[in-house]
Order: sequence, then C-alpha cells, then structure tokens
Amino acid sequence: MSIVVTGATGHLGRHVVEQLLEKVPAEQITAVVRTPEKAADLAERGVRIAVADYNTPQTFDGLFAAGDKVLLVSGNEFDKGRVQQHQVVIDAAKAAGVALLAYTSAPGTLTAALADDHRGTEKALLASGLPYTLLRNGWYHENYTENLAPVLEHGAVVQAAGDGRISSASRADYAAAAAAVLAGEGHENKTYELGGDEAWGFAEYAAELSRQTGKEIVYNPVSVEAYEGILAGAGLPGPLAAILAGVDASIEKGELVVSTGDLSRLTGRPTTPLAEAISAALKG
Repeated sequence: MSIVVTGATGHLGRHVVEQLLEKVPAEQITAVVRTPEKAADLAERGVRIAVADYNTPQTFDGLFAAGDKVLLVSGNEFDKGRVQQHQVVIDAAKAAGVALLAYTSAPGTLTAALADDHRGTEKALLASGLPYTLLRNGWYHENYTENLAPVLEHGAVVQAAGDGRISSASRADYAAAAAAVLAGEGHENKTYELGGDEAWGFAEYAAELSRQTGKEIVYNPVSVEAYEGILAGAGLPGPLAAILAGVDASIEKGELVVSTGDLSRLTGRPTTPLAEAISAALKG
C-alpha cells in the first residue's frame, strides 16, 4: 500500500508530502510529478517518484496499485479542461482498485465559475463508485500574501468584494488536513468543508498590513467589472481575470465563509491566523 500524491511539486502537493513524511515512512509515499528534477530532494529522502501528466492519460497506466490511497490535487490549467484531466486520474484509480481517492475541491457554498470544474470532478468521482473523500478547500492566505508588492507600492488593497468576509487558511493547514485523511482511517465517503477558524474582511486585512508595515494602507473596493479590467491590465488572460473577479463577487455574498470547524478538527490544531501569514510574507 502506498500513499500517492499527484501534483506533488506544486504549492499544495509539496506541503502534503512534507506533512506525510512526519506521519509515515518515506517508502510508503509516492510523489507524482511532471518534472522529476523538481522532486530530487524528495527522492533523496526516500520518497518514490512517478512521472505522469494529466494531459497524457497513458502515463497513469499502472501507476496506482490496489489498496493505495490517492490524493488528486486539482490541476491549475484553467484552459485545458480540468474535469477531463481529473477523469484520467479517476479512471486509473478505478482500474487499479485503490482504497481511497481524495480530491481537493472548493467550498460547497461557492457559486463562482471557479467552482464549476470542481463540481464536475466531484460528480465524476461519485459516479466512479470509488471510496472518496472530498476536501473542499476554502481560500488560501497565500492568494493575497504572495502578491503584496503592488499593495505596498500603491498603499491600497484593491478588490471587488465589498464588505464580504473570507475564512482563509494557509496552504500548510489544508495540506495537514489532507495528510491526516491519507494517513488516517475512517474518512471514506466523507465530505469536509474546510476553512480558517476566523473570517476576515479586506478592511481588516488592510489595517493589519498597515500595522505590520508602518505604512498607511487602505482598502479600495471597486466593481467586479473594474477589478476584472485591473487584473487583465496586469497581464492575466481575460478568462482567468473573469474567474478571479467572479470569486470576489462570491466573497461579497459570503460564499467563502466556512464555519464548520472541519479544518482544525482534522489537523488537531487551530488554523494559521492571517496576521501570521502576513508577517511571514513580509519577512520574505
């Protein structure tokens, strides 16, 4: 039996492998990657490396074995047909007879276009008949803290979320939940709605940035259309700018507030406070 993590050198997947290494022997972990050079450090620690690509179905032939627990980390190629990519993994997992297929999805409350591929993948996973776990990850702190340069340069947080609030958490928090499911027992056919313990709004975010930097940083709410234009002007492809602006519309409606407590229950600890993530980002 192996614990298999797809997208294992990505932002989330690498965190999951790191947390699994604290729970199980390295030889029980398989990291699925497109570029093995990026996983050289994991191989040195005893993790098995498998090379496969969602866009090349035959690369998954024989990759899984009966009894494996698999984490399908959702792809980030929004223009490639993500449901079809994920179906490749689901089909290979079913053919092998894996014990569990966990999937990193989006909150059940999210109606933005970003959620469409996740709902499609969930439907395919349930139709497969495989034992599943849906890890409906909320928003990540890093979606904001990794892009502080323009905020600090202009002294403004610009979003189209109005007074909406977000229950975000760190990537490491969500990875810890995935690792707990993969290394634990009794998570078959469960759906977890995952989010941070404390919801916050962008005015609070700007105030915390001001406090930690000593600079005056304000929250400048704009319309969804204006925000989409700003993102496109910053170089994002039009379709992706529209998807991200649509998420802000959902935030304003409260669709990224997650109050289940599932994340801290799975990890056995409180989620990372936003202020801590800001501090880490500012230290670089």
